[in-house]
Amino acid sequence: MPTYEYKCKKCGHEFEERQSIKASPLVHCPSCKTDNLVRVISRGGGMIFKGSGFYQTDYKNTKSDTPSSAPKSPKALEKKPAPEVKPEKPKSPPKDKE
Repeated sequence: MPTYEYKCKKCGHEFEERQSIKASPLVHCPSCKTDNLVRVISRGGGMIFKGSGFYQTDYKNTKSDTPSSAPKSPKALEKKPAPEVKPEKPKSPPKDKE
């Protein structure tokens, strides 16, 4: 069941109320006893990740026989140096035949 935030336009009283989605919005303020309540658009709740690791625990590949799930050796993870590029010798301009 969702929680809705309400605020009274007259006295400023704010509170939260758990209601069904199908329920009509409240209009009667419990503080000043008038019909001046409006439903406030709330910020909502943020997601909180706790524990040793979201991806490690929730989406781990259970197949151990596939090569992608095998741990890689430290040598395989090392960055390889870029291949050496040898500069080309400048070409001499063509000689004119006279």
